Amino acid sequence: MTGMRLSPSQHWQPTNNIASTKQSTKTLRIVQFNPPNNNENSNNKPSSGGKGANQAVCGGKLSYPTYFIGQVGQDANGRLITEALEDGGVHVGHLTTVSAAPTGHAVVMLQPNGQNSIIIVGGANMSCWPNKLSDEDLEAVRNAGIVLLQREIPDSVNIQVAKAARDAGVPVILDAGGRDTPIPVQLLDFVDILSPNETELERLIGLQTDSFEQISQAVVKCHGMGVKQVLVKLGEKGSALFIEGEEPIRQPIIPASRVLDTTGAGDTFTAAFAVALVEGKHKKDCMKFAAAAASLCVQVKGAIPGMPSKKAVLHLLQSL
Repeated sequence: MTGMRLSPSQHWQPTNNIASTKQSTKTLRIVQFNPPNNNENSNNKPSSGGKGANQAVCGGKLSYPTYFIGQVGQDANGRLITEALEDGGVHVGHLTTVSAAPTGHAVVMLQPNGQNSIIIVGGANMSCWPNKLSDEDLEAVRNAGIVLLQREIPDSVNIQVAKAARDAGVPVILDAGGRDTPIPVQLLDFVDILSPNETELERLIGLQTDSFEQISQAVVKCHGMGVKQVLVKLGEKGSALFIEGEEPIRQPIIPASRVLDTTGAGDTFTAAFAVALVEGKHKKDCMKFAAAAASLCVQVKGAIPGMPSKKAVLHLLQSL
């Protein structure tokens, strides 16, 4: 399924999935099956991606222990994704290979200015899930420091994960990217932070989001649905965290020296925010850390190849 989790454990690991080193008591875990991005690059070859995989590798590259829960098919794309996760420092012990469906995939249409449009074919992401997740998968969720979910897997799977996390007192971030159907109230009941971009927010709420005032009004609707915190990604306009009853926290973009590909920028931002949050940073500092990570990501072609290291993010922040 799609999601990222940071969880308490005996290990500290790089992490929407983490490798472990015995340095801390937190691990980052990500639950998702992610399609490879058939993104046209210099070799015209498929590359690994998908929201969950992107976020997991981002966590891993940021040196936080990350675990990935998801499904791939018994095919070359499945092997490609598994290798990309492992290379990114992600724990893949909860990644399942299924025979009844191919690995999901996406076609990324990259424009000359680095912007993109994406067509997703769900494959194993959206089918073949068991009616009930295994005890091992749910226990991994309960032991997380934070769980990051996306909507590239069935809502029923996300609901199981989010409920297990809530029952264990583990924070849940739901990235609104993926399917464009309404989010079930049952899922929102277990979400601590909802993270859409402005287009996703407009689609979910049915209000225009062209201005910050309009975005604020749409977020009030989210609060009315029970979500107390909404982290909105605003592209070139930066980001904003709306906490019910408080003034919004706004974060401008950190300008990139060049923009080659924005495909993984949002996933990088969300994952970096989650890592910073589970490390105990103030939310304003979490947003700045996430903005720096996203700035570095867009300077490299390809989502996963663009995920920055923690050292690179800290170096950029120190240079500001």
